[in-house]
Amino acid sequence: MTVRARRIAVIGGGPGGLYAAALLKRLDPDREITVWERNAPNDTFGFGVVLSDETLGGIEHADPVVYRALQDEFVRWDDIDIVHQGRRHTSTGHGFAALGRRRLLEILHSRCRELGVDLRFQAEAPPIDELREAYDLVIAADGVHSKTREAYADAFGPHIEEHRNRYIWLAADFAFDAFRFDIAETEHGVMQLHGYPFSEGGSTVIVEMREEVWQAAGFDRMDVRESIEACAKIFTDALGDRTLKTNNSSWLTFRTVVNDRWSHGNCVLIGDAAHTAHFSIGSGTKLAVEDALALAACLTEQPTTDAALTAYEEERRPVVASTQRAARASLQWFEELGRYLDQPPRQFAFNLLTRSRRVTHENLRLRDAGFTEAVEREFGCPEGTPPMFTPFRLGGLELRNRVVVSPMDMYSAVDGVPGDFHLVHLGARALGGAGLVMTEMVCVSPEGRITPGCAGLYTPEQAASWRRIVDFVHTRAPGTAIGVQLGHSGRKGSTRLMWEGMDEPLPERDDNWPLVAASALRYRPDSQLPRELPTAELADVREQFTSAARNAARSGFDLLELHCAHGYLLSGFLSPLTNRRTDAYGGSLEGRLRFPLEVFDAVREVWPDDRPMTVRISATDWAEGGTSAEEAVAIARAFAAHGADAIDVSTGQVVSDERPAFGRSYQVPYADRIRAEAGVPVVAVGAISSWDDVNSLVLAGRTDLCALARPHLYDPNWTLHAAAEQGYAGPGVTWPQQYGAGSRRPQTGRLDAPKPRLMLPG
Repeated sequence: MTVRARRIAVIGGGPGGLYAAALLKRLDPDREITVWERNAPNDTFGFGVVLSDETLGGIEHADPVVYRALQDEFVRWDDIDIVHQGRRHTSTGHGFAALGRRRLLEILHSRCRELGVDLRFQAEAPPIDELREAYDLVIAADGVHSKTREAYADAFGPHIEEHRNRYIWLAADFAFDAFRFDIAETEHGVMQLHGYPFSEGGSTVIVEMREEVWQAAGFDRMDVRESIEACAKIFTDALGDRTLKTNNSSWLTFRTVVNDRWSHGNCVLIGDAAHTAHFSIGSGTKLAVEDALALAACLTEQPTTDAALTAYEEERRPVVASTQRAARASLQWFEELGRYLDQPPRQFAFNLLTRSRRVTHENLRLRDAGFTEAVEREFGCPEGTPPMFTPFRLGGLELRNRVVVSPMDMYSAVDGVPGDFHLVHLGARALGGAGLVMTEMVCVSPEGRITPGCAGLYTPEQAASWRRIVDFVHTRAPGTAIGVQLGHSGRKGSTRLMWEGMDEPLPERDDNWPLVAASALRYRPDSQLPRELPTAELADVREQFTSAARNAARSGFDLLELHCAHGYLLSGFLSPLTNRRTDAYGGSLEGRLRFPLEVFDAVREVWPDDRPMTVRISATDWAEGGTSAEEAVAIARAFAAHGADAIDVSTGQVVSDERPAFGRSYQVPYADRIRAEAGVPVVAVGAISSWDDVNSLVLAGRTDLCALARPHLYDPNWTLHAAAEQGYAGPGVTWPQQYGAGSRRPQTGRLDAPKPRLMLPG
């Protein structure tokens, strides 16, 4: 490999490929750079391109000539209009800049020619193997259908997912005065229009809908002209009498592209060849341009091409992954648009604006306080009260705020008896201001423990110790409720303490106990083999749960949650991956639900009527053949029908070979769907880490309560600090008298966060 790439081939003449060529030539005029583009110079797909101020800042520092040319062309605006149920709501302060895609390409063509880049239009690039042999570096900017990626699929490891909405790129000969979202509820189903200006006399218009709606409306039988005429009629409120136009437009389905690796030898992927992000967050061109910036910088800074390609991927991959998570959230929101149609129009608008999690309650409040306050009033927030501090009634229990300390196993009990550690752990978090504090999973029998350190509620000593903790919470943290989570480990029991080896079996010499499960399946290859629970013994397990529930009631708990998640005993009955039974307690979902519902009914019968019961479920197993999203909704409906006051929606931990899609708030969409489709209150969990997230999710109507675990380990006073940071001092949270002096945030020195890497070396 050469020390520095001198001869460079670029496959694809889109913005990413052209900008990479221009930057690399500008940084080293002696480089020989050739770009192959199979289309003519004026051929382009789509109409307008939106770029962020961050991206423009990088362009300004990297190539002032291109930046000035773009500045002269940009159309700028601040507003977003959402039209829903005939009402138009406007949010301002968003700051967009756009220009025509054709004009962007013309600017980049001109810059490349000025610098001496060899542009070859209407020319297929030579075979990739020949290019790799003849050039020091091959930049594959050949788009979502990349032939380069396909040729080296074994090396790049592509994962391509095709989504279910149909969309078409069109244009209108006038400029919208805002970024506009129009929702049309037609006889065939819901359709949406995304529109934004890209010049003084032109706007991009994207029409999108579910596949089944597209077919029902007859678009699958129309040619392009008929399609655009039909779209113009559907969205007359947005378009007036104006017509739409096309440019090689066709109905498409979006493809999410992810690659395990972005380089192979001296070949590297950029832009859509490496990754795609749904158009609803406007990041395709932005990502491609930023890829070009980073690649050019790394090739300048690093001593070898190999090192540069490694550095490029290390720098860009986290940024792209974050953008793709946001894009997926936005894409899924529009795929499931129908579930939000009954929301009040302002809440619907807020939900749309915050769909990707990039825009949140706090930054929307800073951009447009009037709009945000109107949404809060409509939601029912008392004046000056953030959404997270609005009360919520759960059965007969009123919670003063929407924050839950999630169940967290502490593995610190002795013979199942919670001790001083549990008193301090749960007491500290109760003093910390949460509306509801949950215990760890409290086991209903010695054989139902996960580890020797797990707490129980099957002896009088255990019940008395829990009573001590509950009394402390009620006495010292008035206004905070405390709930108990009851469960049985099933096949995941008889394991070591977490810090000794998560899910690892106890050494043979230790006091192992026999395991029971829905079916005789090991959790891990080295796990103990459980015994399939015979039908005759189901009543014994039910009695263990009801006995523990009686003890919990006597201990004074305000709420009881039945643990039917994470692969423990009751979860093992629910999942088709762990329930292989052939009797009445297996097979169909109705059969798999039978025993968990029997346990729920038995517990509900002995649990006081005025105290709520919730159920935690795993809404997906993150594994092929596991619980489907539709089944999760059906499970939630079944428990609600039997009297569950809320569903605590978690995911996974059912099988050891799961592949979760981790990320911020990654489990919330499952709670959102259950809340909308099952019509039951939900608790959302899963990497909800900030009070801004809690405000955003609650106000958007995606959840009723938010359960946080790790943030409460980091900061037992998380809720109190959230109130202080928002300047809130109302009834939704109360500082203990002893802590009153700490209710203001301490002064700190200045901390300047590093700015994103968008500059080339000087």
